[in-house]
Amino acid sequence: MRATFAQSIEKEWVVIDATDQVLGRLCAKVALILRGKNKPTYSPFVECGDNVIIINADKVRLTGKKMTDREYLSYTGYPGGQRVTTPELLMKKAHNKHIKPGYNPLFIKVMKGMLPKNRLGRRIIENMHVYLGPEHPHAAQNPKVIDINTIK
Repeated sequence: MRATFAQSIEKEWVVIDATDQVLGRLCAKVALILRGKNKPTYSPFVECGDNVIIINADKVRLTGKKMTDREYLSYTGYPGGQRVTTPELLMKKAHNKHIKPGYNPLFIKVMKGMLPKNRLGRRIIENMHVYLGPEHPHAAQNPKVIDINTIK
């Protein structure tokens, strides 16, 4: 049953403008779209969400001093291998020319916390494409532009 149900899902492409949006609130709504919870055909064990393109990601904002004071911890697995990063450093990494287009370390870090921690979550996060400017290379998919403020 799972294979036939998964094949019948119609996935759309959606463009979201992140200009002057608060990062956490924006990502919570994007997670809802990526999971497919805004569709009547939602099923928790099937990848039924849409593909999301986020443009103007460099214009996203964090409230208060979170850009410099919030710390994300990661551990390499070696003694003394605990690393600390801030959202400001992750935004600077996004401007690195060696990073794959459509990949933004800050958005990936925030979105991974909002998606399931299993195989399905790892597959779903690949449906998010984040671009710093207003252009994106997905025009062939005919994405529809939606206003993120209208999603509850």
